[in-house]
Amino acid sequence: MKIAIASGKGGTGKTTIATNLAFVIAERGEPVQYLDCDVEEPNGHIFLRPDIRLTEPATVAVPEVDLSRCSDCGKCGRICQYSAIVPLNGKVLTFEQLCHSCGGCVLVCPQKAIREKRKTIGYVDEGVSGGVMFVQGRLEIGDVRTPALIRQVKRKIDSQAVAIMDAPPGTTCPVIEAVRDEDFVLLVTEPTPFGLHDLKLAVEMVKKLKRAFAAVINRSNIGDDRVHRYCREEGIDIVMELPDDRKIAEAYSSGRMIAEAVPDYKHCFEQLAHALEVRK
Repeated sequence: MKIAIASGKGGTGKTTIATNLAFVIAERGEPVQYLDCDVEEPNGHIFLRPDIRLTEPATVAVPEVDLSRCSDCGKCGRICQYSAIVPLNGKVLTFEQLCHSCGGCVLVCPQKAIREKRKTIGYVDEGVSGGVMFVQGRLEIGDVRTPALIRQVKRKIDSQAVAIMDAPPGTTCPVIEAVRDEDFVLLVTEPTPFGLHDLKLAVEMVKKLKRAFAAVINRSNIGDDRVHRYCREEGIDIVMELPDDRKIAEAYSSGRMIAEAVPDYKHCFEQLAHALEVRK
């Protein structure tokens, strides 16, 4: 089963839910994999503290032009929908950050003056944390091709394990890349006006993608009841509620797993794992 942990906004507790869920599944002796797809700012390693055993560069194809062979026909610029390659006064400018690696410019060049080269956009780390298989992506500073790196992280999914994807926050392209082909999406929210607003955006996103989903309410005893009311009205299952508790905050701030540091709440994550299991 492939499970994405997502949210409409940052700071709702996605990583808290994802890492602790992986932890309790591993404790039951089941194969489980945690994949940190929040590649611009991965932080699951802070809590799982994995032993990294393999690091691979993540690369994409970008065009390289041999101007000595270029006939200045302009076909490469016309086919590119992102202005990543622009013929201009006998020269051809390339903007690698805009390139989507479709290869169209290579195919249409009549002079075979364009070839593809590999450009590193980040790194994919693999390791283990107790019984949890760990994968994370790290985007190079200044690079913007987040979806491409997320795709390379997801190529590491182990089909024999429960795969838990810790998605980026929001509802933009990187999030869609992380959740679009998962079996189930957990939307983590909080009972505040901002939480409700962004939950609605996230619900609209997963409905468009036709993914099965449910909600988790973090810090459930703050704010008001509007998130609960919205979920009831929309028929959205709330499969877990985690209260705002100082013991949880202290464990989080020191980089410890809640299910381990605060045993009172371990059963919450065990019940969440069971609720997801019956949805297979």
